[in-house]
Amino acid sequence: MDYVYALTPFLAWLAAGVAKFAINSIRHRQMAFKLIGYGGLPSNHSAIVSSMAALIALKEGVQHPAFGVAVTLAFVVMLDAHSLRKQVGLQASAINDLNKDTPLKPPLRERMGHSLLEIVAGAVTGVVVAWSAYAWLI
Repeated sequence: MDYVYALTPFLAWLAAGVAKFAINSIRHRQMAFKLIGYGGLPSNHSAIVSSMAALIALKEGVQHPAFGVAVTLAFVVMLDAHSLRKQVGLQASAINDLNKDTPLKPPLRERMGHSLLEIVAGAVTGVVVAWSAYAWLI
């Protein structure tokens, strides 16, 4: 296995995570350690899967079957991040509201999904990382 296929998604995850931490720290005017987790701009999941799809497109071409698999996986992950996980977050919020008199220890995490902007920003991050890895490592 070519090491770039293992390294690129890790670099995309790292780039999206660092960007998310910096954006949240600036937005909240403090170090955003408590905001680490699911949700936020850019989407780590979108960055990871789009980096692999983009890298396969760059290295193997869009006609390669692996590109079709990578794009399919990317769509499933991004749709899940936008709809299913967002609904899970809304459900957690409703449960926390019901239990505010008898609080859960700890309360359920409410920030789970991503907005469309967060997903697109993650995808762009992944493509940029893939292009950079392709340009520098290959």
